[in-house]
Amino acid sequence: MTRATLPLVRRLLATICALIALALMPGSAIAQETYIPARLAVEGPVQPGGETRIAIRFTPVSQEWHGYWSNPGDAGLGMAIDWELPEGVSIGEFRYPAPTTLVQQAGNRPLMNHIFEGDYAVVAPLRVAADAALNGPFELRGTARYLACTDKICVPQVAQLRAVVALGEGARDARFAQYQSALAAPLDRAARFALGDERLRLAIPLPATLEMGAPHVFIETRDLVDYAAPQTYYRADDLLIAEIPLKTGAERPGVIAGIIRLGDGTGLSFTAEPGAVPTGGEPIRADNDLPAWWILIGAALLGGLVLNIMPCVFPILSLKALSLAKAGGAERAARMDALAYAAGVIIACIALGGVLLALRASGEAIGWAFQLQNPEVVVALFLLAVALTANFLGAFEIPGMAITGSGASRRGSFATGVLAAFVATPCTGPFMAAALGAALVLPWPLALGLFAALGLGIALPFLLIGFVPAIRQRLPRPGKWMETFRRWMALPMGLTALALGWLVWRMGGTMFLLASAVMAGSITLIVALLWSQRLRNYKYRTVLMIAQGFTVLSMLIIAPRVFDSGERLMEVSMLDSQPFSEAALAQAREEGRPVFLYFTADWCVTCKVNEGIALEREATAQALDAANAVVLRGDWTRRDPEITAFLTQQGVAGVPLYLWYPAGASTPQRLPQVLTPRSVERLASASARPGDTSR
Repeated sequence: MTRATLPLVRRLLATICALIALALMPGSAIAQETYIPARLAVEGPVQPGGETRIAIRFTPVSQEWHGYWSNPGDAGLGMAIDWELPEGVSIGEFRYPAPTTLVQQAGNRPLMNHIFEGDYAVVAPLRVAADAALNGPFELRGTARYLACTDKICVPQVAQLRAVVALGEGARDARFAQYQSALAAPLDRAARFALGDERLRLAIPLPATLEMGAPHVFIETRDLVDYAAPQTYYRADDLLIAEIPLKTGAERPGVIAGIIRLGDGTGLSFTAEPGAVPTGGEPIRADNDLPAWWILIGAALLGGLVLNIMPCVFPILSLKALSLAKAGGAERAARMDALAYAAGVIIACIALGGVLLALRASGEAIGWAFQLQNPEVVVALFLLAVALTANFLGAFEIPGMAITGSGASRRGSFATGVLAAFVATPCTGPFMAAALGAALVLPWPLALGLFAALGLGIALPFLLIGFVPAIRQRLPRPGKWMETFRRWMALPMGLTALALGWLVWRMGGTMFLLASAVMAGSITLIVALLWSQRLRNYKYRTVLMIAQGFTVLSMLIIAPRVFDSGERLMEVSMLDSQPFSEAALAQAREEGRPVFLYFTADWCVTCKVNEGIALEREATAQALDAANAVVLRGDWTRRDPEITAFLTQQGVAGVPLYLWYPAGASTPQRLPQVLTPRSVERLASASARPGDTSR
C-alpha cells in the first residue's frame, strides 16, 4: 500500500463503518457527536386537500465538514428518513440544490463524490388528503440518517426531526423563498437519452443563448455512469448534448433523472426519456478537460513574458526604455523601481481580471480586452497617447512619472506598470489562450491567480534587471543622452496615437475622430499652458484649470453622441468573407463545404499583423476559392454576445481565433494565434479537389 492510497483507504473504511452503524442503529437515537445538524421547518399552514412545503436545513459546524447528494457518487451516503405521519398525510420527493464534485485519487484511478459544502437545504411537498381525520394542528416526526465527512473521517449522523403543521390559512415562512432559489430548477421539457455500448448520450433542452460556462451532469440513477470519467459536451441548436462513459455492467434504466450544473453554479434538474439524440454539434469547454492549475499558471507566466516582444506591446516600449534607463542608478533605487513597476502591472492585471469575472457573473457577454470595445476607453487611450507624445517632445512635464527621464520615482514606475498592463490587453499571444480561457471557467480565486501570473510575466524582465546587478550594469549610464532619447521616443508614441486615432475613426467614423482630436488638442494645449504658467500667475492657472475641466466635460458629453450617430466603417478584404453567425456556420457545414472561420478586432494588433502577413494575400484568397471554402469573419471590435458565447465555447477569452473546418468534419482544427504567411493557404490547398466545379 502506497502513501498516496492511505487517505482513500481510511475514507472507504470510514464509509463502510458508517454504513454498518446506520444499518444497526435502532429507531431511538444513540448519542452521537453532531457535525452537520439538521432542522425541519414548515412553510406554513395547509388546508385539507392541499399542500405546503417542508425543508430540512443542514448547517455544518465548520467548513471542513460536508454532506452528500441523493446519489453520493463513488463513496459516501445519501440521506434516508423514517417518517411518523398521521393518516392522510404524505411527503413527496425531496429536491436538492446542485451539488459539487470531490475527487480523490485511488492509486491510478480517481473517485468522485457528489457533495454539499456549507449550509444547504432540501425541500419537499407535504400533502394532506381531503378526507384526512385531522381536527387541528398535527406533528411531523422523522428520524433522518446521513453522513458527515471531512477529507479524513466520516461520522454517521442521526437527527430527530420535529415540526408542528397548522391547518387552515396563515403566514408563510419567508426563508422558503431563499431555499427555493437555491434548488436545481426543473426544466419545462423532458430530456432524451440514448445508451450505447460504452457511453450515455443525453440531449438536454437548453436555449442556445444560455451561457454554459463549464457544465457538469450529475446522474441521480445509481451505478449507471463512471462518475469520475471526463464528460464531453456539444451544442446543437437548443440542445446540449452530453456524453458520459457508462460503468461496466450497468443496467439499462427506462428513465434517467439528474441535475446539470452550469459554470456559474446554477443547477437545472431534468428527467430524460429514451429517444433520438443528435450527433455532432459544436464542442463546449468542460471543467474536467482543463490542464492542471500549475500548468495554467506556467502558461499565463510565459504568455505575459512573450507579450514583452509582441507587436501589441510595442507602443509602450518607450515607457519601458526610459524606466530601464532610470534604474541604472543605486542598487536599492533600481530594486524599488522594479518592484513598483511589477506591482503596477500585477495589480492592473488582477483588477482587469476581477472586473471581467464580475461582469460575466452578472450576465454580461464579454471577454479579455473587453474595455477596448468601449469607445470612451479607446478615446481615453487616444488622449493619453497624444498627451504622452507632447510630453516626450518637451511641451510639459508630468511630475512624479517615470516617463520624465528625471530621478527615480516609485510612483512613476507603478503608474508605468499600470499603463503597460492596460495597453497590453488587446494582445492574446502564445500560451495565453489556454490560461485566459480557463480563467473564465475556474473558481474566482484560481482565476485571479492566473491573471496575477500574467502580470508577473509582463513584469519579469524589469524584475530581473532590478535584482540582477550583472544585467543592470550593461545598461547605459543616465546622462544628457536621456533627454535626446526621450524626444526620439515621441516617434513610437506618436505612431501609437495615430493607430488609436485610426481605431477611433474605424469605430465611429470621421466626426467621432474629429471630436476626439479636438478634445486631445484642447487638453494638451491647456496642460502645456498650465505648465508654462506654473510659477507665474496663480489666478491664470486657476482659470486654465477651470477651462480644462469644462473642455473635458463638454467633449465627454459630445463624443458619445457623435459616436452613436455614426456608423462603423467596414473594412475591404481580399477574402470573400461573410459575417459570422451560428446559422451561417451551420449552413456552410450542412452544404459539406470546408469553412475557414476567424475572429478579429480593430484594436487587436496581433490580429492586424496576422491579416497583413497571412490572410490578406492573393495566394490565400485563391487557395480558399479553389477549395470551395466558406470564409466567415467574426468582428469583435464592438461588443457582440454571439461572438463572445462562441469564443467561450472554444475555451478562449479573446481574439484572435482561427478555426478550419474540413468538409464533413464535426470538430475544427485550431490554428496558432501567430500565423505564418502560408498557414491558411496550406490548409486550403490540401482540401482543394482537382477538377471541382461545384462552386
